[in-house]
This record gives sequence, C-alpha cells and structure tokens, in this order.
Amino acid sequence: MADFATRYGADCRAFVERLLSFASTPGDEAAVQAFVRGHLDALGFETYEWTADPERLADHDSFPDDPAEISTTDRPSVAGVLELGSGKGRTLVLNGHVDVVPARYSSGGEERASDAVPANERQWESDPFTPTWDGEDLTARGAADMKSGLAACVYAARALGDRAEAGEVDVDGRVVVESVAGEEEGGIGAAAAALDSPYPFGRDAAIIAEPTELTPVVASEGSLMVELELTGRSAHAATRWRGESVLPHFERVRAALDDFETEREESVTHPLYEAFPVAWPVVVGTVRAGEWASTVPDHLVAEARVGVAPGETVAEVETALREHLASLADADPWLADHLSMDRSGIQFEASEISPDEPVVRAVQAGMATHGLADDEPRGVTYGADARHYVEAGVPTVLFGPGSIEEAHFPDETIHWPDVERAGAVLSAAAAVYLSS
Repeated sequence: MADFATRYGADCRAFVERLLSFASTPGDEAAVQAFVRGHLDALGFETYEWTADPERLADHDSFPDDPAEISTTDRPSVAGVLELGSGKGRTLVLNGHVDVVPARYSSGGEERASDAVPANERQWESDPFTPTWDGEDLTARGAADMKSGLAACVYAARALGDRAEAGEVDVDGRVVVESVAGEEEGGIGAAAAALDSPYPFGRDAAIIAEPTELTPVVASEGSLMVELELTGRSAHAATRWRGESVLPHFERVRAALDDFETEREESVTHPLYEAFPVAWPVVVGTVRAGEWASTVPDHLVAEARVGVAPGETVAEVETALREHLASLADADPWLADHLSMDRSGIQFEASEISPDEPVVRAVQAGMATHGLADDEPRGVTYGADARHYVEAGVPTVLFGPGSIEEAHFPDETIHWPDVERAGAVLSAAAAVYLSS
C-alpha cells in the first residue's frame, strides 16, 4: 500500500476531488464522463465510449418494456484499456459508476441539486458537490458510492501498467477500466456493455469497486419492484359512511406483506445471509392516497420492494407474492375486486458466483499482499451491476473501499487510506489474475 500511496495517492486524490465536484445525478452524467475519458486518455489508456440503446434494454427483463421509459440520451459510458505483454492473455475489467443519487444543501436561500429529493437527503452540513476534508475523511455525494472506488480502479490499472513496463511483474492480457452511467437506475451502461460488448475482444472476469468495506462479495441480492393499487369510493367527510376508504384495506395488505416477509425469512435460506437481521426485506417505500382532507380517500397507490435471494429469480418471487395476495383476497371479497399488483420500474435479478472463481482468488491474494486478513467471501442485501456481467458469462466480484451504510445518506464520507489500500489491492489482484 505504501508504494501505491506514495506514487499515486496525490494524483488519485486530485482525480477524486474533481469527480466529486460534478453533480452527476441520473441523466446528468455526460459532463463527468467527458472528464473521465479525457483523464484516461492523458494516462495512456486506449479509450472507448458507448451509449445504451433503449430498445435493446426494453427486451431485457430488468427494464420496462416501453423504450420511452428508459432514459439513455446523453448518458455515455466510457472505458480505458491497457494492453499488457502480448495482449493475448486474459482480460480483466475494473468497473465503477459515476451516477449518484440526488442531494440538496440549502444555504442562504439557495439550493443546489435536482428538484425531487427526499427529506432525509436535505440534511447536509456542506454543499454535497464540494468535497470537504476532515483529516483523512472525505465528504461529498458519491464519496463512498462510488467515485472513490472508480478512482481506485483507474490508478490500480495505471500502477499495474507501470510495473509491467518496468519489468517488475510478468503479466499478459488486458486491464479495462469502465466508468458506467445509470447504475442507480438499473445499470444502464453496464447492461448495454454486457448485452453488446463495446470492445473488439472478450472479457474473462470483472471486479466492481462498490463500497464493500474492503471485503470480497460474491453474492448480491435482487429485488422485485411492484406497484399496488386499491380503489374505493369517495364521499364527503361529513357522510363518510357513504364512501369506502382505501386506508383500512391497505392496512390489511401491509400486514400481509409483513407476513410474506416472515414466511420467506423462514423458508428461504442462504449461507452467506445468515448474519443479516432480515435477509429478504419487504419494504413499502411510497404510499399515495386521497385528494382532500375532507373527502374519503378512494384511491391508493403504494410501491414496494421485495428482496430476491441468490438462486431465485424475480419472476419466481413475483409468482409467490401474487399467490400470497390471492390468498388474502380469498378471505376478503372486497380486496378480490379492488386490489391490483403490477411490476414497477426496474427489476434487479440476484447474482452469485463461486468463491473458487479465479478472480475471487486473485482478490484474496491481493488482500493478503496488503495485510487484509478478513478475506472470506460475503453476500450483500443490495443489488449491483455484477448481475449483468454474470448473466453474460463474465464472473464478477465486488470489492472496494467505503461502506454501504454511507451510501445515499447525508454527509456521505469515506476514509481516504481505505481508498489507497483498495487501489493497491486491486492492482495486486489484477497482477495475479493476468499472470495466471
């Protein structure tokens, strides 16, 4: 780690600070991607760029069927390639995403960020797109999720290239650094790259530098996203008995979702998920009902997320949920006629690879080189772009600096020495993988 920090730490830090200054919320990735591509060019990478085809994505089970619902215009993804040795060996992809979730900071009556921001995103103590340092801790939107991880990938690859040129390591093949757009919206850039490779060569494995607290992750949970709709009958509040409020009925639906979660916790098991308090969470994230305080609410729409275990498919969990709600409706004739459920937005399939995959072993070897002993592969309860590459036959492991507990939260922070350590481990892992 010391050599990496000494030689590349300052440049990596400057690169991250510039990355974090872009408010690259979904749909606004073009400017930061132009900067990333220029930086890769300056570092000696051969660069590539691609933009997802919405019609191609509409054929993918994860995305809406209507291409008009998939925003891809002016959302490029870019990559840099270093050819090492003869270039005939393996190809390893180091991947990160530049899109970040919105954030808002109010100061002196001015606001900087997108319009639709949840209340808990408005509690920043400083401008989320002006990086701030507190000793070795860096705070900004995207610091953990995951611009620091992307920077670690860039300089890990450059470090390996420099070592290869100096004859310090004997490697053969390619290392590719990908900076993708639209990860927070289902993996637009990664899905496009997985479906139709933007390169004139194959890919043998990938490492995605998500914030895994410097541990290898081989399993990512998926999620079924659904919209629940209830229709009742409106009436003046003064004669509410003439109406049919949807709210009491929704309470029964919500309780049924709790029961569904409990049943799945008991029946669906996975060895990498035993430590989680709730392995397959069911969360009702939004509820919209009623139009006027003095009117009986006759319409309700709720959006829910249902965890999908590695080894399951979204379709299987959807079928199970429909059957569960059908049993509720069997006991409640009103719900049978007034409750509907449809998929909503982006679906995340779960993904998993064997801990014995060469790319996992390479990460563990890199960790050992730099004194990280906690190398037992783990599972996580969030989704990641890994699923797209795994589906395309590219074994993919997650490994990166920072914690998912910082992601999407106010005052998102990362400990800088962890970024430098991640860069050193990734470079060492790539050396192992490309020398095998």
